[in-house]
Amino acid sequence: MGEPEAPRSSVQLRAAAARELLLGALENLDQEQLKRFRHKLRDEPVDGRSIPWGRLERADAVDLAEQLTQFYGPEPALDVARKTLKRADARDIAAWLKEQRLQRLGPSSAALLSVSEYKKKYREHVLRQHAKVKERNARSVKISKRFTKLLIAPESAAAECEAAGPAEEPEPERARRSDTHTFNRLFSRDEEGQRTLTVVLQGPAGIGKTMAAKKILYDWAVGKLYQGKVDFAFFLPCAELLERPGTCSLADLILDQCPGRSAPVRQMLQKSERLLFILDGADELPAPGQEEAVPCTDPFEAAGGARVLGSLLSKALLPQARLLVTTRTADPGRLQGRLCSPQCAEVRGFSDKDKKKYFYKYFQDEWRAERAYRFVKENETLFALCFVPFVCWIVCTVLRQQLELGQDLSRTSKTTTSVYLLFIVSVLRPEPAADRLRLQGELRKLCRLAREGVLARRARFAEKDLERLQLHGSKVQTLFLSKKELPGVLQAEVTYQFIDQSFQEFFAALSYLLEDKGPPGAPAGGVGELLRGDPEQRHHLALTTRFLFGLLSEERLRDVERHFGCVVSERMKQDVLKWVQDQGQGRPRVLPEGAENTNVLKGTKRSESKSEEEEEEEEEEEEEFNFPMALLYCLYETQESAFVRQALQGHPELALEHLRLSRMDLAVLSYCLRCCPAGQALRLANCTLPAPQKKKKKKKSLVKRLQNSLSGSSSQGATKTPQASSLHPLCEALTDQQCGLTSLTLSRCRLPDSACRDLSQALRQAPALTELSLLHNGLSEGGLRVLSEGLAWPGCRVRTFRLQQPGLQEALQHLVALLRLSLALTTLDLSGCQLSEPTVTCLCAVLKHPGCRLQTLSLTSVELSDRSLKELRAVRTARPDLAITHPALDSHL
Repeated sequence: MGEPEAPRSSVQLRAAAARELLLGALENLDQEQLKRFRHKLRDEPVDGRSIPWGRLERADAVDLAEQLTQFYGPEPALDVARKTLKRADARDIAAWLKEQRLQRLGPSSAALLSVSEYKKKYREHVLRQHAKVKERNARSVKISKRFTKLLIAPESAAAECEAAGPAEEPEPERARRSDTHTFNRLFSRDEEGQRTLTVVLQGPAGIGKTMAAKKILYDWAVGKLYQGKVDFAFFLPCAELLERPGTCSLADLILDQCPGRSAPVRQMLQKSERLLFILDGADELPAPGQEEAVPCTDPFEAAGGARVLGSLLSKALLPQARLLVTTRTADPGRLQGRLCSPQCAEVRGFSDKDKKKYFYKYFQDEWRAERAYRFVKENETLFALCFVPFVCWIVCTVLRQQLELGQDLSRTSKTTTSVYLLFIVSVLRPEPAADRLRLQGELRKLCRLAREGVLARRARFAEKDLERLQLHGSKVQTLFLSKKELPGVLQAEVTYQFIDQSFQEFFAALSYLLEDKGPPGAPAGGVGELLRGDPEQRHHLALTTRFLFGLLSEERLRDVERHFGCVVSERMKQDVLKWVQDQGQGRPRVLPEGAENTNVLKGTKRSESKSEEEEEEEEEEEEEFNFPMALLYCLYETQESAFVRQALQGHPELALEHLRLSRMDLAVLSYCLRCCPAGQALRLANCTLPAPQKKKKKKKSLVKRLQNSLSGSSSQGATKTPQASSLHPLCEALTDQQCGLTSLTLSRCRLPDSACRDLSQALRQAPALTELSLLHNGLSEGGLRVLSEGLAWPGCRVRTFRLQQPGLQEALQHLVALLRLSLALTTLDLSGCQLSEPTVTCLCAVLKHPGCRLQTLSLTSVELSDRSLKELRAVRTARPDLAITHPALDSHL
């Protein structure tokens, strides 16, 4: 029994049919006609090209068919043959070929178009297809009118920040607004002059990655982008293609996007370096399985969608083509092993300026836009959330409805969960009592569909899925599901998907509340399958889990009961609380006291026992999914300080490492710190702080400037208020009377002077902070001086201070000089610092001062001169209550 034949793509089937027709036509020619056909084929080249005479002179019908197919491609060869047959006076056979071709392959509107001619036709097609985009409520708007510029930060921005000198402030807003110049720079050459072939746009859900990708495609078609570099650009939605039935080839996917599915595909693929493929939502691709172990290398090979897309990503398929890939930030690490030398850029959403522009574009009515924007601007938390374009759209949609109905705008809430819930309640208009019960039933079924999809990683649903849950034709289907037709094997297949993937995740979370039924002691509402499932799925379920936490707040539970007629038992909330606490079990503080120095020093040099590749792999794993940060976002969504305090009791130390913190990250962290229990510790290691926001300078009127000039006053002489650092929210949280944080460690976080200033102010008022460790943060002389003043402040409660920072001799002398003023400091660890003889002399003088309360001084690994050691021994003799640690102090003279 022979091996089963490999599946063939539609392109391969058409090519086989074209060869068969071509051979049939040529075999019907007699010897004289065949001779004339060969001469006419040589004498009148098609599109400036002709087959060399040496290949034609003695070719029979079989040879001619093979030569034509190889030279022009199967379907274009039919058109070349038909025209040549007419010129060779074989019109009857030409007519037969035309008729047979029409019956078996359909009309060919562009088969004879050259690639250069087809480019114009394809661009016009893309412009028609993508000139408008559908909003989530199915309203179509022009992409050029609705698209609002986003902030896009190249991967090199972080490296530039790290290269800055110790006293330098990071340059504000290294992220660039997504104009034509920024998009063109994405594929610029790297530092070594190599052409960038793979660009990854990453960012959280709803941040605008898909819209940015579609705008790039549209701008290319208009002629603004990649001129002279890209001839054809194709948009490939990964989630949709993964659920496509049967097999397909890359050539099939290209044909699907071409008008009339008729294009010179072979010729297009011959110049793959001039092709751009936009893979939207590449994080939907599953991990490579056994089938994907052998990648596709032939663009005409039919295979599963995952294998074709995976081969394109890994450059096994069309290695010279350009790729633009979008993926969620929660899981960029999963793609790293599959990509070939990617250039990454982070989509950071709207700047404050662009938030306002979006409101005006959305409302179009200036009065309503101004009123809505002013309301959101005054709600600090809500305004911060609007950096995410999708959240901004929801807020605008809700506010527009409230303005139309004359409702109070203050109903709009603070968290992402509350904004989504308010949107759903707003679109489900008040219904009569009988209809309300029906609608609640439909909503439960819709939530069940969403949960099934999220847990199975499905974004598209067949009509049978809707019929099974009796959702076909329901109101919730028309409101929250969009319909799409996909090309099938025999006929188009109708599929449905949620108006946005984040909505599917929200409804999945809501399902656990609406189906909260079960015997006492059972996991409430099946929530255990979400929380206690496979840890490998955490990144995939992160947003659903966050929504669940938000829905379990007291206020949201009341909303769910009022609007959906569902009472959620307290045991679900307790089950979730226990799960959070269990995540911290067996996780003591990351490092015991005094051990930080050893580990940090190891981190400064490459470990001899590990190769460079192993360390890079570890770094990728760390960046893949940061569970502690995801957990803090979940707690933030509850907006319940008592719940957060209880939850954090199971996490004695919060350790956040290798993160590029956003302003929203710091807002979330700051909220959780305000609620943290007594004894809490926080450790930030190798974290990049966001650039501080630039305050706009208000232009003074001409009259005001003249008045200042006449009075002799000058803006230069006015006292300027120091600009707050990006660390300011966290420092403010430290001073909250409910904050129980006792230990703070900042390691390799590059603290500019403004951050030191804010931290110094916090040290003066923090009610619980007793331990501060600053380790290799690139402090300047001025930064350490201002921190020292905070430590010496009468209200400062810090008892243990660890500093590891080379240099800064003058600032260190200032620090030790202030020791005698500190009422709380009892332990000082300067291990890893460089202490000059004058600094040690100053230190010894302070230690002998009656007002100095220091009890422990650690100088491990500090290089000291003989003179300095002698002075320290004298101090130890004079103060037997003071423990001084240094390996050379106990050695004999």
